[in-house]
Amino acid sequence: MDNQIDIMVVEDDMIIAADISMQLTQLGYNVSAILPKGEDALAHLQHSQPDIILMDVGLKGDLDGVDTAQEILNNYDIPVIFLTANSDPETFRRAKHTRPFAFITKPFEAIDLERSLELLVSRLETDKEEAPSEDNQSDAGSYILSDRIFIRFKERMVKVFLNDIKYIEAERAYCRIHTTDKEYLITLPLKAFSEKLAADQFLRVHRSFMVNLSKVDELAEEYVIIGKKMIPVSKNYREEVARRLRTI
Repeated sequence: MDNQIDIMVVEDDMIIAADISMQLTQLGYNVSAILPKGEDALAHLQHSQPDIILMDVGLKGDLDGVDTAQEILNNYDIPVIFLTANSDPETFRRAKHTRPFAFITKPFEAIDLERSLELLVSRLETDKEEAPSEDNQSDAGSYILSDRIFIRFKERMVKVFLNDIKYIEAERAYCRIHTTDKEYLITLPLKAFSEKLAADQFLRVHRSFMVNLSKVDELAEEYVIIGKKMIPVSKNYREEVARRLRTI
């Protein structure tokens, strides 16, 4: 990336936080914030969002690092690297459900942090380069009609009825379409794909998910369930999701 990468450090030991901040600065990153609590981190994200978050698992307060990372996953598209002195199986099990990019055990060597960040930045760079341009989106291998979509699959175009689509999941610069019996990957960002679908049938519920409203089996404040899949609902979409489902 051409611009300096902004990293937010969430660590309740200020000596450790200062040391991490110094290491990041020496590596050429910009430390946009150092916060001691998960609640502080979530409040900060409402007005300023970094490129990467370094998160201590064992935060003090009502939210530990795993709880905080789960909230971030539900509401933002920001990669998290966990830093932890506690590597027991239960902590790791909870942590992995938040889809972190890496899990670094403290005390760690500077090279561990450096390499984890280099790998993450490389992935972010690749995502950016692979994202289809606006000019190429019409050639992304899918054609949408009023009741069906034709998707390029195994060197041929296959027909998928919109009513058979359960939900659509963003995967970097692609969309994974989950139907009642198959999955399809298309070369089109979720935002662009969502603009082609009927608004009365499909609704964006998260940065990474769009659902077929008729397929929703259960609704909770922070998620919907389709079949056995629990799909997160971001704060920005919750009111609209509840309103739309009440009218079906």
